[in-house]
Amino acid sequence: MAMVDATIFQIVGYQNSGKTTFIKRLISQLQQSNLSIVTLKHHGHGGKPDFQEEKDSHQHLKAGAVASLVEGAGHLLVHAEKSSWSLEEKLQLLSFFRPDLILIEGHKKERYPKAVLIRNRADVELLQKLDNIRVIFYWDEKLLEASKNVADIKRFSIEDPVGYEWVANYLQFKK
Repeated sequence: MAMVDATIFQIVGYQNSGKTTFIKRLISQLQQSNLSIVTLKHHGHGGKPDFQEEKDSHQHLKAGAVASLVEGAGHLLVHAEKSSWSLEEKLQLLSFFRPDLILIEGHKKERYPKAVLIRNRADVELLQKLDNIRVIFYWDEKLLEASKNVADIKRFSIEDPVGYEWVANYLQFKK
């Protein structure tokens, strides 16, 4: 596990399950607690995430630099390339910002505490495949009826503000 002094929490689900929208709502909820929050998104759709190839930072990478950092008006952009990055390496990089909380979007199979988003029938298999599930957010409660071993796990509708409050409280008490 990474040597990061922050609470780490994952938001997982298959593509289009609402992970990004969920994180945005959760961050809004957590803003009231004055926590320093950073996010880590797993680009799981194959290929490189989009960035502008004509910019100098990209040209530096293309020329062989391992990383390129650009700062302007308080904005910081880091581009770095190597054959692969472990989750631990990414968490170490984020630890520079000394966050109270790191929200990870994706990396389903990692062992950190997580919320699982269930949007359709195919998503239900995640409840049997994943470890350390702390809460389930569903689009249709009927999808959970046939699920085994989830009776003791908190569950909320994706639209229920009480669910976001529950996660925010859970994360604040973990700190």
